[in-house]
Amino acid sequence: MSTSNSLGRDVSHELDLELLIMRLACSLPFLYHGCAILFGTFGGPGPQGFAAFMHMPVAVGYLVGLAQFAGGIAVLTGALLRLGALCIITVMLGAVFMVHLPHGYDIGRGGMEYALAELLLALGLLLAGPGKYSLASVLPAPLRKW
Repeated sequence: MSTSNSLGRDVSHELDLELLIMRLACSLPFLYHGCAILFGTFGGPGPQGFAAFMHMPVAVGYLVGLAQFAGGIAVLTGALLRLGALCIITVMLGAVFMVHLPHGYDIGRGGMEYALAELLLALGLLLAGPGKYSLASVLPAPLRKW
């Protein structure tokens, strides 16, 4: 059953379009930064450089880069969106608490403003799901909920 809003438009169609826009907004920064960390593209540090900057083992550089890159692909396509959103939420929790929190909220001062916004966007997508305009329908039925 279709529901109309006050303008007479199909609400379910609008929601699917809005979820697609939210998926684009969430995924593109993670694809960019994931490539920079995982592959060293776009002038990025690569996994070794990222790990050195964070004073962590190199495995952490690979894991963070993979979580950002794979999470970005999952959110962009809508296939395994919830798994991708969990990856992004995990990375952003790390970014907020390990990097940005000591600098407060203001992004201009190195604060958590952007990381928190991406975390909340990923959380919203985790709860809402991918919407109709996604590749989730091509997955086997047991994987579609992810």
